[in-house]
Amino acid sequence: MGCSSCSTGKDGQPRGCKNNGTCGTDGCNKLTVFDWLSNMSLPNGEKPFDCVEVRFKNSRKEFFRNSENLTLSIGDIVASQAASGHDVGMVTLTGALVRVQMKKKKKAIDDPELPKIYRKASQKDIDIWQKCRDREEEIKKRSREIAIALKLQMKISDVEFQGDGSKATFFYTAEDRVDFRQLIKDMAKAFGIRIEMRQIGYRQEAQRLGGIGSCGRELCCSTWLTDFRSVSTASARYQQLSLNPQKLAGQCGKLKCCLNYELDTYLEALKDFPGQDSKLFTEKGLAFCQKTDIFKGTLWFSYKDEPANWHILTKEQVHEILQKNKKKEKVASLEEYAADNVMEETKVFENVVGQDSLTRFDKPKNKRRNNKNKKRRNNRKRPAKNA
Repeated sequence: MGCSSCSTGKDGQPRGCKNNGTCGTDGCNKLTVFDWLSNMSLPNGEKPFDCVEVRFKNSRKEFFRNSENLTLSIGDIVASQAASGHDVGMVTLTGALVRVQMKKKKKAIDDPELPKIYRKASQKDIDIWQKCRDREEEIKKRSREIAIALKLQMKISDVEFQGDGSKATFFYTAEDRVDFRQLIKDMAKAFGIRIEMRQIGYRQEAQRLGGIGSCGRELCCSTWLTDFRSVSTASARYQQLSLNPQKLAGQCGKLKCCLNYELDTYLEALKDFPGQDSKLFTEKGLAFCQKTDIFKGTLWFSYKDEPANWHILTKEQVHEILQKNKKKEKVASLEEYAADNVMEETKVFENVVGQDSLTRFDKPKNKRRNNKNKKRRNNRKRPAKNA
């Protein structure tokens, strides 16, 4: 699904709306919710739920009470209550599903302090809102220049205007605590608006800015991922990945979120798998585990005195040897078990180039063609006869 801005551009190539999954028309937004109750009528005497879900720039969503009983549907632009003034956002969910979302987000349904919807946005509200959105890039660039002039160790990554243009929220990242009091004074003087500074993490910064990951696709956090779960190096260890920070880190500098995608599958496969620190006692000597293949169910062991000579065993065979070792019994050697796992691999070659012969370039050239070329050369060398 795509919005009207995602049509093809020149030469038939996709143009894209370039909004990093937060499209303003709500057609390709990652936070879009399908209202599967929209075509169902309420029972007799049942009043519609008086709260709606409104989305603002990027991933910010809030719940508002429809105290004026306005007829709202998904996609409507509304003016909502803010700390001071009003904000402008888009309705993303109405009806009974809003109650489900509020319970999921642990929001009290009967909260008297829940902000309200003022009205449907007028054309004047939308014009002011769009004008403020157009100023965000320019103000972000100027604010970065002011922060650099003040020598502050921080990076301003995004700016979000309030719908009425009276306030702007600056999102920044920093490793240490930053004293930005002078920065707020300078920006308020330069822009003539109220300033709010909000620190975000590096993952949230990557979510807002977007980009292309090492897999060649757009970042998960900027297209569909909405919650950030903690990722530890144990996820890489369980999947037997090399602990290389350059390969395991994403654009945010943290461990990639995709390390958790297949973790449950690996943990499920490792339940009945011998530990990698398993030791096998044989009459030939002590053997240590060198390598494992989880999904093939095989392990490679080598003797303490012969670390370069590996023997492949199945997990069932390893469990059998471990059970004997618990009874203080030693097996003769690993070679007896490894001999049963030797399989002759038959290589099957396919003609991937069609019916052409691989030696087609080794054939001599056509003699008839060579004779024609010789005649042409001789005709060129003959001197012209005098008339």
